[in-house]
Amino acid sequence: MTHPLVSQSDIETYQRDGVVLIKGLFVDHVDTLRAGVARNIETPGPYASNNDKPGETGRFFDDYCNWQRIPEFEEVIRESPAAEVAADLMQSKTVQLFHDHVLVKEPGTSMATPWHQDGPYYFVEGAQTVSFWSPLDPVTDASLRCVAGSHRWEKPVLPTRWAKGDAFFDPAPYMPVPDPEAEGMEIREWTMEPGDAVAFNYGTLHGARGNTAGARRRAFSLRLLGDDARYTQRPGPTSPPFPGHEMEQGQRLREDWFPVIYPGRA
Repeated sequence: MTHPLVSQSDIETYQRDGVVLIKGLFVDHVDTLRAGVARNIETPGPYASNNDKPGETGRFFDDYCNWQRIPEFEEVIRESPAAEVAADLMQSKTVQLFHDHVLVKEPGTSMATPWHQDGPYYFVEGAQTVSFWSPLDPVTDASLRCVAGSHRWEKPVLPTRWAKGDAFFDPAPYMPVPDPEAEGMEIREWTMEPGDAVAFNYGTLHGARGNTAGARRRAFSLRLLGDDARYTQRPGPTSPPFPGHEMEQGQRLREDWFPVIYPGRA
């Protein structure tokens, strides 16, 4: 039995395409998340950035790994149906928390979220992964855009720094960042209401346009892990870095840092 928000067709789409829309995933928690985002902006964490890039207008604030100090985020992570829905989509018995991420584009923000895959930035490998991207404001042009099937590409996409554009690691093992529109790739995007969520695999190529609307675009993202997720050593510092984690190649992520938030159905 799956969660009522998830159909068998959703699961099949997620497994095949690496992305699916889940309507209303956080609809009962939008006000709580908005309060958490406001707290996050007022008191940024050590990884916060305004993504200042020469020639770009507006403000693109993002920050991550704040659930332990922002109670609104922890409340939603533990009380929303996100973990159970993740288990269904990943076809995993258990769900482990990786991290949260806030992305806010103020009106007139020209900077796009560059095309990228999350997985190459992380020290995690596994087929059972899911990110939820949920707008806290109605979105049209500033919605998330995902390339269907990109989670099954043979080579990962080179991870780069968003503002500077330089590579995280030696480019040799990676494929260059593609231009999905120019290359005719199948891009999925949706007009979304607050609390809807795009679910996508860590290997799914995604990005977002700037915000030309007259209102801010706040988004909350939640990264979760399934049964087969394991720590893997990357050729340099990862993002997020999680310094001092002391994990070794092939280990399941330590549960005191990355708690199991869904232990499976009884």
